[in-house]
Amino acid sequence: MSRRRSGIDVSEHPEPRKRLDLDPDTVERDLIKLVLTVVELLRQLMERQALRRVDEGDLSEDQEERIGLTLMLLDDRMTELRDRYGLRPEDLNLDLGPLGPLLPRE
Repeated sequence: MSRRRSGIDVSEHPEPRKRLDLDPDTVERDLIKLVLTVVELLRQLMERQALRRVDEGDLSEDQEERIGLTLMLLDDRMTELRDRYGLRPEDLNLDLGPLGPLLPRE
């Protein structure tokens, strides 16, 4: 039996599922992927802000050195964590559908 709602045959378009299917084997990896995605987004934003400040001459040489070292260490740590969980840099770039990718392609 086919029900109609707003001119649409709902037997052809089932109701959206209200449950979230979680695979216990991938929950940890998926959570790490989400956390690393947020950290990568923040890292890129901080890097752009630092470059802008360097270009404007807002930082001393010592501050530039510390920021550069900090960003390099963060990048190294991100690489270690991606490797530990079998993730590639492109795995952290979420597809936002019509908005495009979350992270700019470098």
